[in-house]
Amino acid sequence: MGKKALLKYLSALLLFGLNGIVASQIAMGSYEIVFLRTMIGSILLIILFILGKGRFHLREHRRDSLFIILSGIAMGASWMFLYEAYQQIGVSLASLLYYCGSVIVMVLSPLIFKEKLTIPKVAGFLIVLAGIILVNGQASDGLNGWGLFCGAMSAVMYFFMVTLNKQSREITGMENAVIQLTVSFLVVAVFVGFKQAFVIHIPDGAWLWILILGIVNTGIGCYLYFSPLSQLPVQTVAICGYLEPLSAVVFAAILLNERMTIIQLIGAACIIGGAMVGELIKPRHANV
Repeated sequence: MGKKALLKYLSALLLFGLNGIVASQIAMGSYEIVFLRTMIGSILLIILFILGKGRFHLREHRRDSLFIILSGIAMGASWMFLYEAYQQIGVSLASLLYYCGSVIVMVLSPLIFKEKLTIPKVAGFLIVLAGIILVNGQASDGLNGWGLFCGAMSAVMYFFMVTLNKQSREITGMENAVIQLTVSFLVVAVFVGFKQAFVIHIPDGAWLWILILGIVNTGIGCYLYFSPLSQLPVQTVAICGYLEPLSAVVFAAILLNERMTIIQLIGAACIIGGAMVGELIKPRHANV
């Protein structure tokens, strides 16, 4: 395993963990932020792909292309829900709800990918479910239902994004990332066009944060995330992947002074720990 590849992957996870922090500095609507983010990020990835002499294989692999396009649609919708949740319920809770999308993938994998449902997977799901109840049960009194709904829908769309993308076997790596992010931008653009006819007011001082979110957190972040995956062991990817939601909660607490109760912290630990139990423990015989 190359140290350079691992460093790239870890850097991407930390950048993604900072998404909510950077977005909180932009005094704009959530949909407008996602529109600018996906536009800038997709332009950067296209440039990097061209400079790297990449070539698209959409015609050769039409089935894979269809799944990536559908995955891109889901990703655009997921990000719109997520950024609305950021503004409604805060970065910490929104990030934890969004991360539950990977748990949905884990639970439904026996039906979708014909994987065996093991006892650790069931136990992990129950732990995560307990964590969600602890987090949201404490939060529901002071938070609006729309924010919680958006957080939950971001997880559902994340589930569709992952499961659809995993159907692509021939189009991978940077080509996959370029197509998916570009489709996401087009989806968000259509929504913003119908909603407000592309009338976007950018306040003074916001451009710096918009460029950071689009170029660094999205464009460079997606490049750092997708380019080293083929060089890293699956186990390493799975273990290190939990750095993203964990860092989002830590960054929100330190940089945004978002406070969570002891019960909510226990719930957050259950969500992350339960997912790790379900994905990383591989029993020899115990299946259900």
